[in-house]
Formats: sequence, C-alpha cells, structure tokens
Amino acid sequence: MNDERQRVEPAVLDSKVVHDGWSTFSIARMRLPNGAVVNREIEDHGRAVCVLPYDPERRVAILVRQFRPAPFVAGGVLSLEEAPAGLLDEDDPQDCARREAMEECGLRLGELEHVVSGWPMPGLSTEYMDFFLAPYRAKDRVSAGGGVLDEHEDITVLEAPLAELAARVARGEVTDVKTLVLILSLQARRPELFR
Repeated sequence: MNDERQRVEPAVLDSKVVHDGWSTFSIARMRLPNGAVVNREIEDHGRAVCVLPYDPERRVAILVRQFRPAPFVAGGVLSLEEAPAGLLDEDDPQDCARREAMEECGLRLGELEHVVSGWPMPGLSTEYMDFFLAPYRAKDRVSAGGGVLDEHEDITVLEAPLAELAARVARGEVTDVKTLVLILSLQARRPELFR
C-alpha cells in the first residue's frame, strides 16, 4: 500500500502577537507541508552571536558565568558557564561579537574565525546565531568586563585551561550548547592547544 501524502507549500495563514517585550511571542496558524493546519508558538528576539576567545600561547579560553532565569526555573541551575554571546545590534555579526567580548569580558578582539551560522532552537525560536572563535593575547584584556548594568547583567569572567575544558566536555559537564559547539570546534581545528 502506497501511503505517499500530497506535499503542499507551507504557509503562515495568520499570526497574532501575544507578548512584545525583550522577546516577541506570537501564535501563528500554519499550513504544514503535509497539508495540516496547526497553531504554533514562535519566539523572536532577533539574530545573535557567540564567540569563544582563546589564548593560543597560554592555552586558555575565556568564559563568563552568569545567572540565567530559564535554566533556574526549569532545573534550579544557579549559573551557567558560557562563551560570550549576545543579540545582534550591529549590521555585522563580527562587530557584535567584538562588542560582546568587550562588554562581558573586557577583551579587545581582533581576528575572528567563523565556525557556523545556524538555528539554535528551531522548534520554537526564530533566533539565527553566528558562532566564532577568536584568538587573543593577555594584553588584549583591557578592562574587567562584567556586562552591562542597565541590562542587569552580573557576569563573572573566567579563564579556563583548554585541556580542562576538553575534560569537562568529555564528562558531559559543559551544558550550554553554544559553548559546547565552540569548544568542540576549536578542539577539532587546533587539537594541539588541548594537550
């Protein structure tokens, strides 16, 4: 018995904004490729970037530790260690990655290596994120960092040995997926830094 279903062009039939704040939440009535018409919740806060700064001479990377309300509500997680990240305010993702590194870490970045651009949460969010690796030197740390006060960022800057990060990844202890992607990417591209 051949159960091939007719494929149709997916479409947004209508959409209603139910919240408009830092993120916008909408309920969209959609026609799916299989022809079904369903309601889907969609979160939109724009594009984002994430960058893993690493010092190839000292074999360390900079991460930030901060409280995140969603993991706290979902699992009681008090803080996450993450690669610096933020929403794209500039037109250029590299400029945004540099700004985030300066605000969060007090770190002046130069050259950036693009890893990938993709959808971190395609089942719910329109977020499209650009991921970068960025070499730095100790002299590039020009201020304390700590985040933007009016955005209620309370960030602790951490410098971690790359070998320790690799061990934590192997033990399943790096739970921020964007940071995991970047650590694994650096390890694949520059394995000698993790010895």
